[in-house]
Amino acid sequence: MKKQILVGLCLLAAQFTFAQEPINLFNGENLDGWINHGEEKWFVEDGLLICESGPKGEYGYLSTEKFYKDFELTLEFKQEADGNSGVFIRSTFEGTKVTGWQVEVAPPGKDTGGIYESYGRGWLIKPDPEKDKALKMGEWNTMKIRVEGPKVTSWLNGVQMVHLEDEKIGEGEGAIALQIHDGGGIRVKWRNIELVPLD
Repeated sequence: MKKQILVGLCLLAAQFTFAQEPINLFNGENLDGWINHGEEKWFVEDGLLICESGPKGEYGYLSTEKFYKDFELTLEFKQEADGNSGVFIRSTFEGTKVTGWQVEVAPPGKDTGGIYESYGRGWLIKPDPEKDKALKMGEWNTMKIRVEGPKVTSWLNGVQMVHLEDEKIGEGEGAIALQIHDGGGIRVKWRNIELVPLD
């Protein structure tokens, strides 16, 4: 009996460990597993995922093929030129019209780490202005986003930027996506995009 219990516990532990293994969303070689929405440029160079404004300078998105509900996402970004971008959670697309929520990635003074609802309520929460010092423009930054039920928390280089509980977000279903803002002149590099499922 004790042996059966021990085996059962080992199997349970193995399943738990497997469920918590990080998933690499970007393989460093190509855009397998991603969908391009729009005409802006998304490409891989020297193992990095790069987005650039196209000739039209419109909104563009690169979303995961799979939907993710509850997770902890960690990624690194380096802003070049304007650098106005974002990371979308639980989002769906019709062309370049997105339904979902963006954790902002933007130049200094423009609320990186805040949460914005596109084509909806707009800004839901912005970080305290003094937290903007955590952003290193032109250098590599680490962003972490934890999404669990109606709760969303963002960190930038180890600094908690915002925490929000929102019923509408809790009901959301969709993909993770990277954004390139309209206006032209934008270039952002991404790497080490890892997700740990929480469900």
